[in-house]
Amino acid sequence: MKKILIVEDEKVLADTLKEEFENAGFEVYTASDGEEGLAVMRSKPERPDLVLLDLLMPRMNGFTFLEEVSKDIKNNLKAIPVIVLSNLGQDEDLKRALTLGAIDYYVKVQHPISEVIEKVKQHLEKEPSPKV
Repeated sequence: MKKILIVEDEKVLADTLKEEFENAGFEVYTASDGEEGLAVMRSKPERPDLVLLDLLMPRMNGFTFLEEVSKDIKNNLKAIPVIVLSNLGQDEDLKRALTLGAIDYYVKVQHPISEVIEKVKQHLEKEPSPKV
């Protein structure tokens, strides 16, 4: 079973995403900000196969999260694909996230959850599972 980490501070949306991904056959971990997301990635014996990341969050935002992931050589977190799901829709935000290592970027209001789930499935079909 593929594992997804959802890093999202809006609890209602995080819960909805979790339920929808579980219904689609995924094992789901959640985190409410970047710090918690990094902790989950580093602490789980079975790492997530993909991270779904919001950008605007308290404590540690998504951009800083992406920077920290790329620097974490010890845990090889950079090998885990990250898809951004954010309300930020400006070109500079998209370019910055992709430059920092995100593999894809979706604006929440423009993509229904069902479409995001399909995109995640497509990415996981072409991505090898991360090695520990």
